[in-house]
Amino acid sequence: MTDTDTTLQSKKKGLTRRQKRTLSRGVQYAVFAAAVIAFAATADWGRLQNQFAQADIAKQMFPDVITLALKNTVLYTLSGFVVGLVLGMVIALMRLSSVGPYRWLAGIYIEIFRGLPALLIFIFVGVAVPLAFPGTEIPGGTYGKVALALGLVSAAYMAETIRAGIQAVPKGQMEAARSLGFSPAKAMISIIVPQAFRIILPPLTNELVLLFKDSSLVLFLGVTLEERELSKFGRDLASTTANSTPILVAGLCYLLVTIPLSFVVRRMENKAQEAIR
Repeated sequence: MTDTDTTLQSKKKGLTRRQKRTLSRGVQYAVFAAAVIAFAATADWGRLQNQFAQADIAKQMFPDVITLALKNTVLYTLSGFVVGLVLGMVIALMRLSSVGPYRWLAGIYIEIFRGLPALLIFIFVGVAVPLAFPGTEIPGGTYGKVALALGLVSAAYMAETIRAGIQAVPKGQMEAARSLGFSPAKAMISIIVPQAFRIILPPLTNELVLLFKDSSLVLFLGVTLEERELSKFGRDLASTTANSTPILVAGLCYLLVTIPLSFVVRRMENKAQEAIR
C-alpha cells in the first residue's frame, strides 16, 4: 500500500477521538473567551465601581467587619457545627440500631429536617419554641438559638454522612473487637467510630462550609448590633450609605474563610483516594 492510499484512508476515517476531544475543548475555550470579552466590553464599569467599590465606604467597615461581624459568624458556625455533630452522631447510631422504634424516629427526623428550608428552622427556633414553652429561655441567648437552629439543620445531613462512614468500615473490625472481649458499644466507640471519622472527614468539612453560609439566617432571630454577623452587618451599612460596597466586602470576608476550607476538603479527598489506591 502506497503513502497516497494511506492518506486517502485516513481522510475517509475522519478525525480520531483524541482530535475530536481537542477540537471540542478548543471550541469551548473560544466560546468562553468570547463571552468574557463580550461581558467586559458591554458592562458599565464606572457604574459598577460607584455602586460596589467605594474605597472610603469600605474603610469605614474596618476593623468592625473582622473583629465583630466575622468573629460572630465564625462563633455561630462552630457552635452550630458542634451541636449538629453531636446530634447527628446520636441519630446515626439510632439509624443503625437493631431496635425498630429508634430507626423509625431517626428516619423521620432525617426526612423532615432535610426537607425543610433552613429559614423555617430558624423561625421555628425563634418563634415557635418561646410560644410552646412560655418563660423558657434557650441558654446562651442569640448564640444558643443559632447553635440550636444550625445544629438541627446540619444534624440530619451529618447523621447520614456518619451512618455511611460507619457502614464503610469493614465488618471484620467489629468481629475482631468482639473476639477480644469488647462489648458492642465499646467496640463501636473505640474501634468503628474513629475509623469512620477518618473516612467522612472531607464531607464533614464541606458541611462546615455550608453552615458558615447558612449562619446569615441569624437575622431572622432578631440580633443586637453586637450580635450581627457578616450578612446583617453588610446589609445595615449598605442601607445607611445607600451603596452596595459593604455587601461586596462582606462577600469577600466569606470567601476569606470558605476558599481555604474548600482547598482543605480537596486535599483530604485526594489523600483519601491515594490511600485507597
